[in-house]
Amino acid sequence: MTQRVVISGLADGMGRQTALVLAAKGVSIAGFDVDEEKLKSLGEELDRLGAEHHLIPLDITDRDGVRAFRDAVLEKWGHVDTVMSNVGVPFFGPFEEVDLEAALRAFEINVIGAATLFQSFIPGMRERRQGKLVAVASLVGRIPFPFESIYSSTKFAVEGLVQSLKFEVEPFGIKVALIEPAQVKTGFAKKALKLPAKDSPYYERAMRFINRDNELVENATTPEVAAEKIAAVVLAEKPKLFNQVDTMSSIFFFLNQHLPTWSRDAILLNHMRIKD
Repeated sequence: MTQRVVISGLADGMGRQTALVLAAKGVSIAGFDVDEEKLKSLGEELDRLGAEHHLIPLDITDRDGVRAFRDAVLEKWGHVDTVMSNVGVPFFGPFEEVDLEAALRAFEINVIGAATLFQSFIPGMRERRQGKLVAVASLVGRIPFPFESIYSSTKFAVEGLVQSLKFEVEPFGIKVALIEPAQVKTGFAKKALKLPAKDSPYYERAMRFINRDNELVENATTPEVAAEKIAAVVLAEKPKLFNQVDTMSSIFFFLNQHLPTWSRDAILLNHMRIKD
C-alpha cells in the first residue's frame, strides 16, 4: 500500500530533499511552505517522478489554514501515515541584545507550528490506531550553544513536546520520533543571521562563533545524505525516538551522555573557538 506523508516547510533544504527521496520510493507527498516559487518547482520535480502530491502555499502560523489543509488532504486520501514537522526558522544573537518580539515569532513558528500540525492530524491517526509523528529538532535542542539562546529554547521545547506527547499517543498506536541535526550544508542558518553591532561587548566572540560555524557548514553533511536518513525514519515501522543525521550531532550527544557537564562545555567552547 502506498505510504502517504505530510511534510511542513518542504520547499527547500532538508524538507525538499526528503520529499524527493520519499517520492522516488513511491510515497505520496502532501505539504506546504511560504515560498510559492520553490513550492511550484518542487511540484514539477514530483511530477517528473510520477509521484502523487498535494502542495499548497501556507504559513505555519495560520492555524485555521493548517486545519483546512488537513481537511483537504484527508478528503483526498482518507488518511495519512506520517506527519513530519520540518518548518522552522533560525535565530542568532547575544541574548542581552535579542529583540523579544522577533523571538516570540520564532517560538510561534518553531514550537506552536509543530504543535498545530500534530494536533491537526492526531485525531485521524488515533481513530485508525496507526500513524507516526516526526519532528525536526536540533542538536541544540538538547545541548545549548552560545548565541543561540532563543533558537535553542525553541528546539528544547520541541524536544519536550514530542517526548511528553509520546506517552499520550502511543497507547493509540501512534509512534513519535525526533530528528536532531547539527550542521547540514544548507543556507538555513544564514536566513536570519543578524550580526551584533561592532561596539557590542559580544561582537568579537560572536564573530568567532559565526566564522567557525560557517567553516563547519562548508564541510557538513549534505541535504541529500541527511534526507536519506530522515526518509528511513519516516518509513520505519518502529522508529527510534532520537535520530541523528550527521557525525557532529552523534559525537556531541555521546559526549553529553558520558562526560560531566564542565568537560562537555569546555569541549564545545574549544570546538567553536570561542573559549577565552
